[in-house]
Amino acid sequence: METSTGGAVPPEPTEAVTAEASVAEAAVAAVAAATDASAVPAARPALPPSSLSPSRAGDFMQCPLLYRFRVIDRLPEKPSEAATRGTLVHAVLERLFDAPAAERTAPRAKALIPGQWDRLRETRPEVAELFADDPEGERLTRWLGEAEQLVERWFSLEDPTRLEPAERELSVEAQLDSGLKLRGIIDRVDVAPTGEVRIVDYKTGKAPRPEYAEGALFQMKFYALVVWRLKQVVPRRLQLVYLGSGDVVTYDPMIEDLERVERKLLALWEAIRQATETGDWRPRPTKLCGWCDHQAVCPEFGGTPPPYPLPVRAPDSAVTEQGRMGRD
Repeated sequence: METSTGGAVPPEPTEAVTAEASVAEAAVAAVAAATDASAVPAARPALPPSSLSPSRAGDFMQCPLLYRFRVIDRLPEKPSEAATRGTLVHAVLERLFDAPAAERTAPRAKALIPGQWDRLRETRPEVAELFADDPEGERLTRWLGEAEQLVERWFSLEDPTRLEPAERELSVEAQLDSGLKLRGIIDRVDVAPTGEVRIVDYKTGKAPRPEYAEGALFQMKFYALVVWRLKQVVPRRLQLVYLGSGDVVTYDPMIEDLERVERKLLALWEAIRQATETGDWRPRPTKLCGWCDHQAVCPEFGGTPPPYPLPVRAPDSAVTEQGRMGRD
């Protein structure tokens, strides 16, 4: 599961995150303008980015300045109910497979929720603040009930008694020939007796509209590329399970798909590298800005970004299209 680093999570339309046209537009615009500095300190010592995950790639394509705030400045973000519920549901679905196949029932899965919520609060104490203003526990009870509904819906989409995942919450990392390091966490990997690989990702939101289906599959193609580079095996199927709407979206990738994704990621990484070296980052306003934790330091909302914490160099005037990324 790849998630953002916290903060409010908008509804799951993915138009701003990964359609190919958005990739091209965002990458070209990524290094077009500099942002001003302010006296807001960085949360932690800054380091240049050294790898790319689906979430961070999505951040840059959505808004290069958001990528900077999260990766370079490492500004803190508040946990959100939606993102935390997603983490909880993922943990429950992962742990359910610890049980023998015949015992993987909906009641057993729902019974895991309280214990996984306790564990989540232990490992991430900041999530407790979500319900700090709920002394009677009414909102918490409703929130846990919503998690139960998502878990129960999963049983109408897949039958866990017939599944034996080869991997759960699998951390993967591959370095391309270019030196770019790709990393991520895959919710589930199924391997058929014949060796065919299926990559599965759970989404607690609703399935996107058909015109945004390509954007929703970007993360899955990213994972397929990593698996291909690691194992020299192209996954047979990519599967998105949308618990919010009860939809299952599948895609069977070809080598040409993964090669195309790799080329686009290389162009995206070049745009990130140029922006990192020059300190030039541009906010990219969309309707998703309403859920952003960083409005106070965003020029689009009258704020000023913190001082850029990395050395900068003057942009090369001979380079007119830094990090260009378009259709093949």
